[in-house]
Amino acid sequence: MKVEINSTSLAEAVAWTTRVIAARPANPILAGVRLEAVDGTLQLSAFNYEISARHHIEAGIDEPGAVLVQGKLLADITKSLPQEKAYLTTSGNTLTISSGKSTFTLQLMPESEYPDLPEIPPVLGQVDAPTFVEAISQASVAVSREENRPVLTGVRIQFQGDQVIMTATDRFRLSRSTFTWSPENADIDTQTLVRGSLLRDVARSVDEHQNVTIGFDVESPSLLGFENAGRVSTSQLIDGEFPTVDRLFADDYPIEAVIDRQKLLDAIKRVALVAERNAPIRMVFEGQNLTLSAGTADESQAKEMLDIDMDGQDITVAFNPSYLIEGLGAITEPFVRMKMTTAVKPVEFNGQQEADSDESKNYRYLLVPMRFNN
Repeated sequence: MKVEINSTSLAEAVAWTTRVIAARPANPILAGVRLEAVDGTLQLSAFNYEISARHHIEAGIDEPGAVLVQGKLLADITKSLPQEKAYLTTSGNTLTISSGKSTFTLQLMPESEYPDLPEIPPVLGQVDAPTFVEAISQASVAVSREENRPVLTGVRIQFQGDQVIMTATDRFRLSRSTFTWSPENADIDTQTLVRGSLLRDVARSVDEHQNVTIGFDVESPSLLGFENAGRVSTSQLIDGEFPTVDRLFADDYPIEAVIDRQKLLDAIKRVALVAERNAPIRMVFEGQNLTLSAGTADESQAKEMLDIDMDGQDITVAFNPSYLIEGLGAITEPFVRMKMTTAVKPVEFNGQQEADSDESKNYRYLLVPMRFNN
């Protein structure tokens, strides 16, 4: 193999592809990144059995070929190269990388032992990248960290015509994001379950100037595919039944309060400073006032009052402050509407653009109140 390539483009492509390589791979061969020079491009690929990554960049190919080298080492080397042309040349069992006055020689790994990457599933539809990234950020708020319950570490994705619904729950809360996309088949009605950590990984590396194409084989559902700006990823699906959660949303909420989102967030963060670990923040709704408090009489205490717009009877609820902060942080609108039934049933949070406008259902966050002592 003999290749001439832009060093900056090479560094970016290697960094994106090798991000899927684990720090301590289960199989040492998975520490490698495969480079193939063919048809005027350098193609890169990496795999960890859960997620795969493929990328390609333009290159001058004097001699085609394919090699496997240590991925993390290659990433460290390429990001340190001077901003000049880079040259990749193989000889025997080594790959030489030179740029400017720098030269590196890497030992090749046995390419024949590298596993075949999974096939990319057929295209299901596409969506603009900012919408895709925001939806994953919102839906993954409630992804569980309990590895012994794999289903709760996932995000259920429902494809229903021109709507995509992403839902996650850790049993204490539920987050749901909904967005409009362009499906290949307008009558599509299917769903899948994929690890939230894998979705977040894909979202972090998206080029927001180009659409994200989602691939899924309805007849043989095992992978979810993502293509964006020439970068292709596949994510392994979770085998399991997602909990029945739709019934958790109440048909009617007799108590509703509209609050400035940023003021509420700031107040929660201040009051939470005195809350012991796992201790709740109390929220007392009285008339057009909300009083937040934390702490106990024989310990440190904090209290803060906010003006609100409320309909319904007075109520007191208490929440895990971290869950409050994470859920409110995912709302993009300047106001939040809290919708309540009783002090012990799940409370729904929605964003809204104006203090007197309707709430948005594009992001719905349900949080179960905590029991507390007066």
